Amino acid sequence: MEFGRVDSLELSEIEFGLPVDSELTNKTLLESNGNDGLNIYVGCPRWGNKGWIGRVYPPKTNEKQFLNEYSKQFNSIELNATFYSIPKPEDVKRWKDQVSDRPDFKFCPRFPQAITHIRRLKNAEVQTAQFYESIKGFGDKLGALMLQLGDNFSPKSFDNLKPYLETLPQDIPVFLEVRHKDWFRDQETRQNLFYTMHDLKIGAVITDTAGRRDCAHMELTTPRTMIRFVGNNLHPTDYARADEWVKRIKSWKEKGLRTLWFFVHQLDENNSPEMCEYVIGELNKELGTNLRPPRLIK
Repeated sequence: MEFGRVDSLELSEIEFGLPVDSELTNKTLLESNGNDGLNIYVGCPRWGNKGWIGRVYPPKTNEKQFLNEYSKQFNSIELNATFYSIPKPEDVKRWKDQVSDRPDFKFCPRFPQAITHIRRLKNAEVQTAQFYESIKGFGDKLGALMLQLGDNFSPKSFDNLKPYLETLPQDIPVFLEVRHKDWFRDQETRQNLFYTMHDLKIGAVITDTAGRRDCAHMELTTPRTMIRFVGNNLHPTDYARADEWVKRIKSWKEKGLRTLWFFVHQLDENNSPEMCEYVIGELNKELGTNLRPPRLIK
C-alpha cells in the first residue's frame, strides 16, 4: 500500500509510539459487554500473489487454488476486489465455495469506489443497495465492511457523510477510514466525526503507516476495531511497532474489546505472511490465545 509511504532512510527518524487511548475509547470500552471474550481475525489484502508459491502456497499451486490455499493459512481477508466493481453473484458464490472447508474464515469487502470516490456518497442509493445485495451471497463467510474515503474527502463533506452512514443497515458491521488531514487537525472536527460514528455504531479503521501518524488515531467508536498495519518490508521498526500493538490490544481486551480485525500490508506484499506469523505468535504469547499462524515453507 502506497498510502503513507516514506523512504526507508527516514524510518529511524519517525516516532512510531501509539497515542494514549482517547476519552471516547475509554467510554466505548466501558460500555462494552465483553464477557464473551475477544474474536481475532488476522489476514492480508489479497490472495492472488504468485510470489507466495513455494513459500505460503505449495509448489506448483494453480492460480485457481490460491484462495483455497490462502484460507488454510489465514482466517480473514481484506477484500479489495470489491473496491473496483460490485461483484457478480456468481463471483461471490465461487469465492465462498472455495473456502467452504474453513468454518471460521471471513471476507471483509471494501465499499466500491463508485460509491466512495466517484459519487462521494451522494446519490449512491442504487449502488449501495446493489452492493449489499451482492455481498449477502457470502452468508456466514461475511465479516465486516470497510468504507474507505479518498484522500480529498475532507470535513467539508461531512454533510454527505453523516446522512449516508445513517442509511446503512446495522446487521453488518461497517468500519470507516478517513484520510484527509483536516479530520485530525482540529479537535472539534475530530470529536464530531468519531462521536457521530459512536452514536451510529460505525466502527473506526485505524491505519498505522509510517508517513501518516495522525491516522493511527486510537479512537474506538465501537467495541470492535479494524487495524490496517502498513509495514516496511520487515524493517526492524515493523517488529517494534507490532509489539506495541500487541500490548495495546491486550489492554483493550481486558477493558472489553470484542472483535479485532488486523490486516497486514507491506510495500512488497511477498513479506506480509512473515509479519502475520509474527503478530499471531505474539498475540498468542501475550493474550493466551490459540490462533493458527500461517505455516510458511522455509
